[in-house]
Amino acid sequence: MALQGPIPVTFAMVFPHGCYIVGEVEPVKDFDASAGGRFVQARDKQTQELVWQVAVMDGDPTLKPAQKTVAVKILAPVQPVPPSPMPGLPFTPVEFDGLTVTPYVNAAGRLAYSIKVREMHAPRQTAPTTQTAPSKAPAGKDAN
Repeated sequence: MALQGPIPVTFAMVFPHGCYIVGEVEPVKDFDASAGGRFVQARDKQTQELVWQVAVMDGDPTLKPAQKTVAVKILAPVQPVPPSPMPGLPFTPVEFDGLTVTPYVNAAGRLAYSIKVREMHAPRQTAPTTQTAPSKAPAGKDAN
């Protein structure tokens, strides 16, 4: 089979309605290496990068409340800094680059996905197009 390991995807494929930070960026604990009150941060099995985690809320309005919040793991040598909050918004919008998903079966026996990313940043502003407005078409007809 050609697909092995994490599957590369785009931000738009995973979060077509955007997403928002709803938690702090925290180190992920390596449960196997941590013992006796000693905390050991997890490292990614493929890259050996440190693993950080942040909770985000999916902007998809059709999701049930229990499905809206997901954990995104960030692979980075130092703790990533979230984008600055935007005035007037209750949550901070965020985008990710270098996304991969890894499907797995969770404890409830359901299909789930682990989302890993390489970078976190503020949403990119899309520049308005500088095209001239098309001429009006007669009612009921599309302009080409």
